[in-house]
Amino acid sequence: MTNALTAQTFKERLAGVQSLIDRAAQKTGRSLKDITLVVVTKGVKLEKILEARDAGVTIFGENRVQEATEKMPAVQASEIFWHLIGHLQSNKVKSAIALFNLIQSVDTVRLADKISREALAENRVMEVLLQVNISEETQKYGFKPEEIYGAIDCIAKMPGLRVLGLMGITANVSLDNVKRETFKKLKGIFSACKMLKYESIQMKYLSMGMSQDFDIAIEEGSNMIRIGGAIFKND
Repeated sequence: MTNALTAQTFKERLAGVQSLIDRAAQKTGRSLKDITLVVVTKGVKLEKILEARDAGVTIFGENRVQEATEKMPAVQASEIFWHLIGHLQSNKVKSAIALFNLIQSVDTVRLADKISREALAENRVMEVLLQVNISEETQKYGFKPEEIYGAIDCIAKMPGLRVLGLMGITANVSLDNVKRETFKKLKGIFSACKMLKYESIQMKYLSMGMSQDFDIAIEEGSNMIRIGGAIFKND
């Protein structure tokens, strides 16, 4: 009975978050189905991740390769997809390629080159997002906004990679207007990048917005959000 009640509570929390996503999306003429939800499982116990899977979650996001390695075998199913959303060290690239469907956190040309070479060695094409440091905070990873176009020009020539969009993290502040401005900035960059014509570049996803600001991010154009705490907060 306890497990059933826990699962029901999780479904209720998930439904509540989905309702908020839908409400924010409607402000821009979209709906819930237009927003890709990545459920972040950093620090979440395996049994809770299994509840999320059983509740219908199909995309999970992990920050670290090692933590994902420990969880994935028990969670994996044919319809489950995994995104790496945290900083990727170059010595973990080979493992990340084997584990993840999408790497959201490609933050340097050097890292992109490493992924390209490892993907070719595995005879596959790795799908990635390019991380932009939209808040321009020194403690955050990512390309500087003015660097992204030159970076794309280099990365577009790398075999074994398919760029599907951009990812960003807003400023670590409580002011909504500051967050909104940084999201607007990334949306502008994303729109400009969509005009670039490269065979291996497809600006499909704009990944911005987390538990504390996903509604603002959606209102400013995000179509992929990364949420953990808002769903697992009582677990």
